[in-house]
Amino acid sequence: MKRYQNIMGGLLGVLCATGAAHAATLTIATVNNPDMLQMQKLSPQFTKETGIKLHWVVLPENTLRQRVTTDIATNSGNFDVVTVGTYEVPIWAKSHWLDPMTGLPASYDVKDIFPSVRKGLSYKGMLYALPFYAESSVTYYRTDLFKKAGITMPKHPTYKQIAEYAAKINDPAKGVYGICLRGLPGWGENMAYIDTLVNTYGGRWFDMKWQPKLDSAAWKNAVTFYVNLEKKYGPPNATSNGFTENLALFSQGKCGMWIDSTVAAGTLWDPKTSKVAHDVGMVDAPVAVTPKGAHWLWAWSLAIPKSTRKEADAKKFLEWATSKQYLALAGKTFGWVQTPPGTRISTYDNPNYLKAAPFAKMVKHAILTADPNDPTLKKVPYVGVQFVAIPQFEGIGTEVGQQIAAVLAGQKSVEAALKQAQSSTARTMKEAGYH
Repeated sequence: MKRYQNIMGGLLGVLCATGAAHAATLTIATVNNPDMLQMQKLSPQFTKETGIKLHWVVLPENTLRQRVTTDIATNSGNFDVVTVGTYEVPIWAKSHWLDPMTGLPASYDVKDIFPSVRKGLSYKGMLYALPFYAESSVTYYRTDLFKKAGITMPKHPTYKQIAEYAAKINDPAKGVYGICLRGLPGWGENMAYIDTLVNTYGGRWFDMKWQPKLDSAAWKNAVTFYVNLEKKYGPPNATSNGFTENLALFSQGKCGMWIDSTVAAGTLWDPKTSKVAHDVGMVDAPVAVTPKGAHWLWAWSLAIPKSTRKEADAKKFLEWATSKQYLALAGKTFGWVQTPPGTRISTYDNPNYLKAAPFAKMVKHAILTADPNDPTLKKVPYVGVQFVAIPQFEGIGTEVGQQIAAVLAGQKSVEAALKQAQSSTARTMKEAGYH
């Protein structure tokens, strides 16, 4: 009898464990961008198909990065799936913080992902995250305002032209600002844009000996231009505006121009989410003295931390959320114009998407021509257009972003801010053993 009870107890234990596994709940950390919010809305379909429940932690970009980095670095295990980008993935993979994306089924079709995106999410030839959407940067503008002002936006604008156009269409009395640019401090917020501006002005973060170059003429010229442009023709309180805030401003008809991520196009061209959907134009990101590094490359992606105990279920979610089937589901549910862009070759062969998204070919071109391996006019020892692919950059970029935000807020001069940025960056690099 006792033996029978033991056997039954063991069977019940197995059944309970199996039931628990099927009722697993994944905790997902993601950013509050429109495409991720759509993923959250579509996720009941994943639960319906798999039985796996999802708990969402949706955060602003800067907060997400802090929370996820701390959680992974301390091996806390609070998240089973994390949203990361092309900066973090190779660095975290090297530190053994992420599970590799091996054993993907043939139906997932890894080779359908753009090669440059795959490369950006790999370490030593192995993929460590799956891309949810990929992006470069472009110039958005209001075609109606340009027509009214009697000006024509060229396909390849210069920054000098951008300043001239901002002056002509700026009309704050009517709630329209000549230009909106990121001002919210953060290495992935204001610095993502400012990095491209510095690049095209001929600047760089470091020389070949890892000496910081933030007090160079190129940095001073770029930051001075940025601050003057924002102060003269930008919205008030610009230091509070990151990607999400500027997307809302442009969608509401408050920006004449906006230089930012290609991923915004789906929202801006959709009448359901944009008041100016019929009056939006898109051209290349502007150039100052060199086209090198004038537009960035980024992929918001999903990865599995080593600290999770739910690897198999987490991997199922990653495969689902980044698959061809998911892209089709998003297109049918929200309209093809809102399909997460920039990751798969097949998206840009899809007639439904191409018909709904007049910007598609240009976005593809911007993503494929951004070159993280050759981002600057002068040679550099690092990889990355709008970031430097070293662990120290998260702290360095955030500190420099705060210094530039202080200039924009009128708290210090460009010279004082860059002097402080140069000093703090040199100190960090010396402590890290770069020189």
